[in-house]
Amino acid sequence: MIKGDFSRKKLTREFYTGELIQVAKSLLGKILVKQDEDRLFAGRIVEVEAYDGAVDEAAHTFIGRTPRNEIMFGTGGFLYVYFTYGMYFCCNVVTGLEGEGKAVLLRAVEPLTGIKSMAENRLKRTPVDPASLTKKEFRNLTSGPGKLCQAFDIKREHNGTDLLGNRIYITEGENVKAGDIVTSKRIGITKSVDLPWRFYIRNNPFVSK
Repeated sequence: MIKGDFSRKKLTREFYTGELIQVAKSLLGKILVKQDEDRLFAGRIVEVEAYDGAVDEAAHTFIGRTPRNEIMFGTGGFLYVYFTYGMYFCCNVVTGLEGEGKAVLLRAVEPLTGIKSMAENRLKRTPVDPASLTKKEFRNLTSGPGKLCQAFDIKREHNGTDLLGNRIYITEGENVKAGDIVTSKRIGITKSVDLPWRFYIRNNPFVSK
């Protein structure tokens, strides 16, 4: 379990303004961190999906600018949070340059720090002893975009967060070999379904099912 100050290894703006697919793949193995006043959450990113409003009908920016998707049209390195299915928040990393409308959905992470708080957020009870979690409960903490946001307590108020700040950010983690990155079609969409823009770490138990 990794604990401590991750901020010294924070990703730069230059990383986020790179080419969409390259950024998406490069996010695998990086560490998502959320620092509250009295809680620290951290998880290794193990699954992502890329979205590009210029060519991708599934992207929220395909229809043009709206109040909902405005942050996605900004410069890379900001968090785009939206509410879906009337019950879940999902968080995305905005990529590219101003006006491009590109982002990477964070689909799953492997819990590293703050597991007790993640379990309490997900199971809706306190206190929770992490040692009491079954293997299935542990794997279910952050193995999906809605689960991730619930576990990390990421909500609408975090939309627009600058990932170069100290509230929510992403740091360097372990490099993932190209051979360990699986490419597939994205999940749960009905448009542009054939784009192979989902990427995940092979055999990682926290990848969504």
